[in-house]
Amino acid sequence: MQIALREVHDSDLPVFFRQMNDPEALHMAAFTPKDPGDRDAFEAHWKRIRASDAVHRTVLADGDVVGSAAVYGEPGEREVTYWIDRAYWGRGIATAALRELIVQVPERPLYARAAADNAGSLRVLHKCGFRVTAEASGYANARGAEIDELVLTLEA
Repeated sequence: MQIALREVHDSDLPVFFRQMNDPEALHMAAFTPKDPGDRDAFEAHWKRIRASDAVHRTVLADGDVVGSAAVYGEPGEREVTYWIDRAYWGRGIATAALRELIVQVPERPLYARAAADNAGSLRVLHKCGFRVTAEASGYANARGAEIDELVLTLEA
């Protein structure tokens, strides 16, 4: 399977919106928008982030839009994030996409956060060189509760 990253196109946004409304994926990600079904909030969010200095990419698998990946935040505190359609989980797509993203954004350190019980995402981050550097907790909208999360760092 050929994995590639490209700039986000307007036509990707409806796909992202559908992907971010999968109940199982939302539960796994945990830290999601308060109301992922709010299309106006989704559009406003994407308008803001596309106008920012964040690096946002569409993830393609054999030419199909399967998710997104990004680096955002202030220099020295930048974080990675990614979302892959659940239909494509377990195929190495998130790992390949994140590896490419961190090549495209060579600044270090980079940070990531994941729900402590999100084994899939933690595996992706570890394969890409991120290491757990802190434990925290936060309110997870998708679970309606405070949960444990891990903070990971990719050093130079």
